[in-house]
Order: sequence, then structure tokens, then C-alpha cells
Amino acid sequence: MQHDQQVSMIVDELVEQGLIDGQHLQLKKMKGTTEGVVYILSEQGIPKFTLKMECREQIRLAKIVLETYSHSKLLPDVHYTNANQTCMLYTYIDGVTHIERGLKRNWLRTVVEELINLYQPYAEADIWGRIERPRSSWRQFCEIGIADARTNVGNVLDTVDYELMKSFCEDVLQAIGESPDRFLLHGDTGVHNFVYKDLTIRGVIDPSPMAGPILYDFLYAYCSSPDDLTVEMLLEAYQHLRYQPVEQSILLKEVMIQLYIRIGLSIKHHPHDLPEYLSAWEYWKEQMAGYVKEADH
Repeated sequence: MQHDQQVSMIVDELVEQGLIDGQHLQLKKMKGTTEGVVYILSEQGIPKFTLKMECREQIRLAKIVLETYSHSKLLPDVHYTNANQTCMLYTYIDGVTHIERGLKRNWLRTVVEELINLYQPYAEADIWGRIERPRSSWRQFCEIGIADARTNVGNVLDTVDYELMKSFCEDVLQAIGESPDRFLLHGDTGVHNFVYKDLTIRGVIDPSPMAGPILYDFLYAYCSSPDDLTVEMLLEAYQHLRYQPVEQSILLKEVMIQLYIRIGLSIKHHPHDLPEYLSAWEYWKEQMAGYVKEADH
């Protein structure tokens, strides 16, 4: 009820500012987040805007990403935020998330070229990881992520897999350094935030801003759906990334770390995807075993 009263006042203000047509306006309340709610604003039956109401910090951080990368064709344009920054009006992107996405090679390349390659260095503060819950180092963020994933994974994977991920994490940190190049990341580049229509990606929504290396968002996107999790698919997409390249062995280890974390998230949020992810896990373990053998010869 509180949100409904607030949105009525906000709509009046939007009409006064000439941002929307109050005569032919329809509002549709959508499923929101834990703390917020989302409305679709339509004019004469055509969706035009999304109105998101959330806590001040969430709106403030999302706005930073959307405005920093406003030149991205994938991100919605921000048209309005209220005085206390508890709501934001942005362009509606027509389509659905998660499904009807088409080939991964197509949508992942688009995400790389139209968003990730636009990322800019982050120098606002000496923090790492999620800006809302910052860590003191990239090492700390990675180690906590793997530990949390182990809790989610439970007995689905063996303890030896967890130990392997800790070992891979150490290898990665030794290679890229304790303080790799740090960028302002979208932070939640998964298929659940990718809007698709006609088997084509149309937009990216709901940033959860992070400070960290570009490769994080790239691998997060790659692992966010269980299809086409092959080495060939990875390397094909990776070649479009304008980013200082890492050794292939390090790239593959980072994939396995992200996949381990994704399996934990799948168990918790998307159990229907778990069988495919577990198949991908076995595939990647075989790939890494073969890679190690080749390196030894």
C-alpha cells in the first residue's frame, strides 16, 4: 500500500514534468525485489517506461552504472530519479529474461561488444567486489565467494573439488596480482538480467555494481546459462574482449571457479538447470586434466 501511494505521487510529478502522458497512462505492478517493487508504465497500451522503487543505496548505485555507460545500446536510458533517490524511471525494454535467448555465441558476443568493452576504470575508492558490500582486496572477494559456494554446493560436489578451486584461486591471484586492473562492473551480467526478443538480446537490466577486473563480468555471463559451456565457445567469445589477455591456463581455471560458484547458485535458485551444470562440470574437469597432461609434456 505504501508503494502504491508513493507511485501515485511520483506519477503526478512525472506528468507535471512532461515525461509521461497522464491522459492515456496504464500502470502494471510487476514482481519486484525483496525491498522494492517495479511498475511498467504504458501509454495507449504500449509499454514505455519501467518505474523501479527501491532503497536509496540500490537506486544510487544502479544509476551510477546506467549513467556511466549511457552510451551502451544495451542499457536503458534513465529519465528520472526522485529527490531522495528511492525510485528511478528508465526506458522499458521489450522482451523476456532468461529464456528465448538464441545461441550463446551471438548474445555473449553482443554483451562483450556493446557493454563489457565499454567498461571504465574504477577509482572512486580503494574497495573491491560489490560496492554495496565492499571487500578490502580482490583476494578477499574471491576467497569469500568460493567459501560461500561450498556452503551452497553441500554434498553435490566432493570436498576435493572445493580444494581444487582454492588451489585454482591461488594460481589466478598469483598470475593477475593481488590488485589487478579495477573497473566499474555491471556486476550481475547473467541471463536473468538479459532481455531477449526474437532470439536476440535486446538489453541488460538491474546492475549490482562491482569494482573488479573485466574478466569477472565476462565469465559470469558465460557461465550464467548451462548451454554451450565448451572451451571452443569460451575462446570464440573471449577473442572479442578488448582486455589485456591472460594465459589460457589461467582463463580456464577462472572458468572453473565461476562454474563452481554457479553450481552453488543453481542449487539455491535454479535447480532445474543443475543436471546440465553438473554435466558441464565433468566436461571441464576432463578438459583441465587433459590440459595439465599436455603442459607436462
